[in-house]
Amino acid sequence: MGTPTTWQDMTARRLWRHALTSPGASTADVVGAMCGAHAQIMSAAEVSVGLRLADTDRTHVRAALWDTHELVKTFGPRGTVHLLPTRELPLWTAALTAAQRAGNPAPKGALLTPEQTEELVEGAAAVLADAEMTVDELTEALAARVGSWAADPVMDAFQAKWPRWRQATHTLANRGSLCFGPMHGRKVTYTSPHRWLPGFTPADTDQALAHVVTGYLRAYGPATPQHFAQWLSAPRRWASELFASLGELVEPVEVEGHAAYRVAGDTEPAPAPAPDVLLLPYFDAYTVGCHPRDVVFPGPARERALARGQAGNYPVLYLDGLAAGIWHQRRSGRHLDVTVEALVPLSPARREAVAEQADRVGLILQATPRLTFGTVTVGPHA
Repeated sequence: MGTPTTWQDMTARRLWRHALTSPGASTADVVGAMCGAHAQIMSAAEVSVGLRLADTDRTHVRAALWDTHELVKTFGPRGTVHLLPTRELPLWTAALTAAQRAGNPAPKGALLTPEQTEELVEGAAAVLADAEMTVDELTEALAARVGSWAADPVMDAFQAKWPRWRQATHTLANRGSLCFGPMHGRKVTYTSPHRWLPGFTPADTDQALAHVVTGYLRAYGPATPQHFAQWLSAPRRWASELFASLGELVEPVEVEGHAAYRVAGDTEPAPAPAPDVLLLPYFDAYTVGCHPRDVVFPGPARERALARGQAGNYPVLYLDGLAAGIWHQRRSGRHLDVTVEALVPLSPARREAVAEQADRVGLILQATPRLTFGTVTVGPHA
């Protein structure tokens, strides 16, 4: 087993690898380093990426997504909306397809046969090849191409019935048939990733899985196969077998009595200590991916900053890389009201550092922050 180390060392290194100690070179570099930026809430993704770059606001993130196409918005780990580096899409689609097949490719109450799913994979790729379509437009186009069954309103969702094809949305993304296009007003659109990456085809599965595991361990390691399985939303047994199959690419290490894995030979220390203060938004990659939870969320932070054990539902105040409170933002015109609830006493210097972080969040979101220290009264994911 590798040389023992400490969680303090590992925390500093994780933050450095996440470009939270010193800024990264480009949007694609920082999003790749954290293995994707959660983008279910787009403003939170803009803050996540912006905090990892120098002198950046949300317009830079949007330009990387919709103008230069350095980033692609699609379904990533855990089947949730993510920003991924476009150049890595062949690797991610292959790895996510493998993870989906290892889990439950036919969900409970499946509304599609395997043959229908394949028809949708081909059909979506064809109709989106040169187009951006809303859900309604894509439903109509798929029904015309593969049959009216694709549009049958049979999928239960939010007190409504969605068309049958939408049960395969994650599969279509994982197979490279669709990704998100720019919003049309308030309506989501889908398009083909081939428009952003001509000639795109999914990579070799073994190569793709090795890329995702080693990327995860560089960003979040040391970690166990079970941590990886939780992060990716994949079966634990499959993850254990995957780690074992990687042979000399990964190696065991012990951290304060915890047995885990790291990329083989990855012993480079962080060049600087963990940042004194950080305000990370909803579902920031560092918050969601780091384990063990009792280390990252010590003491009262475990109860206050996690929602039934799940990380990411609250924006988190970090002190020296460990959760020490939560915060909330509310926009009002050009102002951004930021409330920070610290779970430990803050020195004047740390209060000033919190104010600097709030200023930076305001800069990224192009708003003027108004900071208050007090109790956050809203619930998770509010």
